[in-house]
This record gives sequence, structure tokens and C-alpha cells, in this order.
Amino acid sequence: MEAVLASNPKSDVKEELVLLLSKIRYAVGDYQGALDRLAQVPLDKVSLTDASCRKMKIIGEAFAIQGLCLEKLPPHASRYKQAEREELIIRSFERSGDISLLQLQDRQDRGAKATTAIAVQTGGVWNIMDSDTVGVGPIVETAIQRSPILYIRNGELSKGIGRFRELLRAVESRSIQGLRQTLARQLAEVLLRGVCESTYEPINLADNQMDLTENPFPKPRKYKGDDLFVPKDESEETLLLLLISESIATRDTVLNRSSELTEARLHTFHKTAAVYDLLTIVLVRRSQFSMLSETFERAMKFSFDEFHIWYQLALSLICSEKYTRAYLVLKECMKLNPNDPVVYLLAAKLCYEYLNSVNDGIKYSRAIIDMPKSHPFLARGYLFLGIGYSLRSDEVRLQTERQSNQRKAVEALTRAVSLDTNDYLAYFHMALQMALLRQIPEALSYVRKALHLRRDHFPSVHLLILLLSAQKQYEEALQLAEASLVEHPDSFSLLIIKCRLQSEVQAVEAALQTCRQMLQLWKNLYEAAVDSEERGTGLLERITTDHRSLLQLQLYEVSDRDSDKGKTMDGSIRAESIAASRLEQTLSEVASSIGSSTQPKPGPQQSWMLQTQIWLLLAELYLKIELFDSAYACIQEAGNVCPMSHIVSYMRGRYFEAKGDLKEAKKLYENAIAINPAHVKSLHHLGVVLYTMGNFHLAEKVLRDAVNYDPTSSQSWFSFGKVLQSLGDFQIAAECLTTALELESKNPILPFSVVGKTFY
Repeated sequence: MEAVLASNPKSDVKEELVLLLSKIRYAVGDYQGALDRLAQVPLDKVSLTDASCRKMKIIGEAFAIQGLCLEKLPPHASRYKQAEREELIIRSFERSGDISLLQLQDRQDRGAKATTAIAVQTGGVWNIMDSDTVGVGPIVETAIQRSPILYIRNGELSKGIGRFRELLRAVESRSIQGLRQTLARQLAEVLLRGVCESTYEPINLADNQMDLTENPFPKPRKYKGDDLFVPKDESEETLLLLLISESIATRDTVLNRSSELTEARLHTFHKTAAVYDLLTIVLVRRSQFSMLSETFERAMKFSFDEFHIWYQLALSLICSEKYTRAYLVLKECMKLNPNDPVVYLLAAKLCYEYLNSVNDGIKYSRAIIDMPKSHPFLARGYLFLGIGYSLRSDEVRLQTERQSNQRKAVEALTRAVSLDTNDYLAYFHMALQMALLRQIPEALSYVRKALHLRRDHFPSVHLLILLLSAQKQYEEALQLAEASLVEHPDSFSLLIIKCRLQSEVQAVEAALQTCRQMLQLWKNLYEAAVDSEERGTGLLERITTDHRSLLQLQLYEVSDRDSDKGKTMDGSIRAESIAASRLEQTLSEVASSIGSSTQPKPGPQQSWMLQTQIWLLLAELYLKIELFDSAYACIQEAGNVCPMSHIVSYMRGRYFEAKGDLKEAKKLYENAIAINPAHVKSLHHLGVVLYTMGNFHLAEKVLRDAVNYDPTSSQSWFSFGKVLQSLGDFQIAAECLTTALELESKNPILPFSVVGKTFY
């Protein structure tokens, strides 16, 4: 080429020879020599009018080489000269990108008539491709990506973003799909890191091309029209860019798992994984977990044995409340990375909290402890193991099995506390376990340590109030409940405890006023999401709008006037019990159990169960002061809301028992037990009714079941002792009555189980 150039060829040939020689100089690392060759051709004055695609490609590469060589030279001593060089570098990169994109557009337009077969090497393998699918080349691609980055590096963020947008708005060709994917991802990353709502500049579709006197080179064609989608803010633009990048990346991913394509496959996978990581950040900020899980599901086709993608899918499914599928994905993660304790912790948590699979949760907790390598989650492993044994002790009926699981729970929780003395959650669960075993002083000690480590831990405060009530310190418990309500004014669990405590230490009217406050709070939080035709009989509206005392309101008048005609309390429950299928009873029991034992979760079913609980608490207060008509109205309102709830049937039985209709009360208690055989209160009152009716042997059987299900129920032990006394078994009766006295001195205002075994 040097010899041909020395022969003084034609100007066009000479120009191309010089440019090609500069490319060779750049390839061998002679950057100054490449610049000297380029100086022989005035690039700024080269005419591209009617130029061929080949010439435009060479000119585009020449500008890219010029910018890259200038970057490789050592910095200039003069700051002014260095600034001029940086401007020339950016201008060279921009012109290289514009010319190269334009020639690709022209080549695609001409390629509709004829295409050329080209051999391209990818991953060590030669492939035959159409000329339309061959890109701009690595030199020009580097130049295109460098121009906006240099703007941002120099502190000109808006110009850098503008250059990104200008490149992405160019009419695309098949050969630059990979480049567009990279540019879209880079711009999304810039928007995530450097732009907020106040600094975001919307896209301006008006052409802002430079004047031809300043920039004689044509610009690539851009998308135009009135139907173009224009993002309104940085979130929309970031999400759009990442979805475009994800679409291109998943389409171009190498799926062939042959050994010769391993390098290419890993390269495309890492590029795609980077897009998914950015998508995760964007969608999590907007709580779009379902969309995120669907995105990761699309990635499964090229994520065989890729732990990162499987793990992200599991987390997104958990956040989307698709717990069963998340559990299956976590089991796959365990196979891919069997020594990651976090995966086992998540699986155990799902088993305990959502899947009702306590034995599997214990197995995964044990696997964390038995891992060969030391890890910082050993204490959490023992904590989760203790929670599992405690949950299993609630499920078993045999006393020996229950005591064995309780002992294992205490041992595991003790180990967790000793391994991490700064873990408030370990102290909380240890306190809860001690409370369930009625070791009140030890429970108080542990719960105070938990609150010392984290003062705002709500379950610990909840437990402390119940422990104070178990020590009959009702005034102190009430003061703590009222102080906690200042920080948690929307907590129904605290309001229920406050109502119970007020009924013990204050007048009943104060407790009734707290119930009215709960109904008003329910109305403010949930009524907007409830259909106006399904809001009950109007009793809720009457109570929350009438400012008179609840002792003065005639609730039964409203209930009778607004309820369905011909529908009696007795007839409705019997009809429902006969007509309801076994499946409906099971679903009702599950919903009722969730509503009564866990903290509120979003969803209409939970809101209805919460309102039912408030009505039944109000009915219980009315029964206590023998206002039977008002209690009847509250129970009927609860029955209209949740007719299949076993708690509603139980309270109906309480109403008829208080009225002296023992036969009807017996039927209603039996209905409640048919729905939930483990409902201890229904078993206890059924036993009392049977005892009152003179059926001592059946009463003994029912009360024995009650104390079997809940050995800490002092009322059940007391009634059981009375029945045994009537049967002449005085020694065992005395033991039962003694047990009742011991438990009564340690009974909280509400069962300790209402606190729940939290994981946070």
C-alpha cells in the first residue's frame, strides 16, 4: 500500500489508501503515526454527496480512529490545549457515529434489491451472514458508545443524555440491534444513577441538528410522526429503555450449549443479566413484583444452572405472594447452591408462615445448622429451628409430644440467644415461648431485652402488655397500651387489648367507646373498598354517626328494621350449616383462623373478618352487662358479614346460654365445633352446658378435649374439675381445680398466641 501510494494514484484512490494505512497504524499501536496519516486527508472537508456505502464506512472509521488515537496520546501540558483536544475527540466520535449509522441505513435501503454473503467469525466459528446483518465494526461501535460517556465524564450530563437519545432515535437497521441494546442499557443506568424527578429533562422530538456550516456531514434519519410514544418522566423512560434492551438481549442470547460456544453464551448471558438487574431496581421501586416475576420467567429459557436468575425469580415470586411457586424455585436454588444458608432460611420462612408445612421448615432449619462451613447465619438457623418446634407443639395433641417439642424449642432458642446476643428477634421468641409455658418472670426478662435492642419492635410491645396483664398489673398494661397507640393509632390488636383491659379496670362504657373507635377506624380504612350493597344492615353507620353513649342506643331496633325480613338468628345459622358444603366450611375456618390470629393483611376478606371480630367483642361486652337485645343486634351484624365463621356460631351460643336457652346454645356450640374442632372456647362452653343439663359423662369427654387442645385454659380445667367432682372422682377433681387456680394467676387478658410468631 505504501508503494501504491508512492506512485501518486488518483485522488480518490489516494484518499482511501491513506485512510486504510491509518487504520493499520492504529491496529499496530502507532497512534501518532495514524494521526499523521489522517492529517494528509482533511476529514472535515471530505464530501459525502452521492458517496458510496463503502466510502462512508471508511470515513466513519477514520473519524473513530482519529478520536481513539487522540485519547491514547499523553495529556497536553496546556489546560487550554487539552480542552481543545477533548472537544475534538467528542466531535470525531459523534461524526463517526452519524456517518456510520447513515451508511447502514442507506445500505439497508439498497439491500432490499440485493444482498451480499459475508463470512463472519463468532466465538471461534465462521458463519455466513447477509451483509445487512453485519454491524459497524468494533472500532466505530466503541466510538459511538464513547461520545455520550465523555460528555458525562466532563460534567455535561444533559448533553450526554441528549446524545444517547439522539443515537437511539435513529432509524434502526438489523445490523445494529446489539449496539442499540447496549446504548439503551447504558442510558437507563445513567438515568437511574444521575437523574431524579427534579433534574429530569423531557425528550424533545424537535430536530436539533447543528447548522450545516458548522457540521457539513448529514445526520442519520430519525423516527418521526405523531404516534410516537414519549415518556413523561424518568421512570417511564428508564423502564422503556430496559424493556427494549431486554427484548433485544433475550432474542440474541446464545442457547446452544455446545462447548465451542461457551464463551459466546456466557458473554450474552452476562449482558442480559445486567439488564435484568437494572429492571429489578426499577420495578421494585414501583412495587411491580408481578411484572418482575413474569420478566424473570422469560429468562428461564437461557438460565439453566444459573443461580442468580433463579434466586431473583424466587424473591420476585415471594413479593408477588405466589408462595407455592416461590417455594419450588427455592428448592431448585438449593440444588444449584447447596451451601447458601439464606436460601434455606427463605424456604423455612415460607413453610412456617404461608405453606403450613412445619416439618419441612424444621428440616431446612436443621440443614442450616448442619452446613459444613461456618457462616454468620448459624444463630438464625437455631432461631428458625426453635420457631418450628414451637409451631409443631401447637399442632400435636399428645401431651408427651407437645412437651417434647416445647423442650426442643427452648433448647434451640437458648442456643440462638447465646450465639447472637444482639438479636432482638431471638429474645422475643424466647420470651414468647416462656410466656406460652407460663414462665412469666423469665418471659418478662427476655422481652425487656428484646425491647432494649429494638424499642420500636411492635410484637415485643404487644407481648409485654399481655405479660403485665398476666401478672394482674392491669393499670400498667393499660397505660402501656395507650402509650403504644400514640405511635400506632391504626393498630386494631392494641385497641382490642385496650378494650379488654378497660372492661377489667374501668367502667364498661369506656370499653364500649373503644369499640366505637375501632368501628370508626375500620370505616375510614376499608369502607371505600367495600361495595355499598354489601355493607351490612346499617348498624355500623348508626354507631359511628350517633354521638350518644352505646349504653343509650337501642341497637336492636336498627338491626331489626334494616335486616332481611323473616330471617331469624336461630333459623339462619341452622340453614347455613345444613346447606353449606364441607369445602365451604373448611374455607370459612381458614379465613376465620387467619383473621383471628395474625396481623391484618391487605384484601377484602381480611377486612370483613376484622369487622366481625369487632362486632363480636362489642356483643361480648353487652352480654357482660346483660344488655341482651344490643348483644343480639351485634351478633346478627357479625353473622351478616361472615355467616360461616365458627366464632359467630360460638357467640350465638353464648347469647342463648345467657338467655337460659341451653338446648339452642348446645346446638350452636356443636355447629362451631363442627367447623373448627379445636375451638377451645366452644368446647368449654359446650361442656358447661352439658354439665348444667345433667349430662356429666358427655361433659367430661368434651372438657377433656378442651384441656387437651389447650392445657393453659384455666376455665376449662375448673369446669373439668367440677364435672369430675359430680362424678365422684374427687382426687383428680382436686388436682384439676388446683391446676385451674395456678393457671388463673398467670392468665393474660388475651391468649399469648394472638401475638404470633413474627420473622421481622
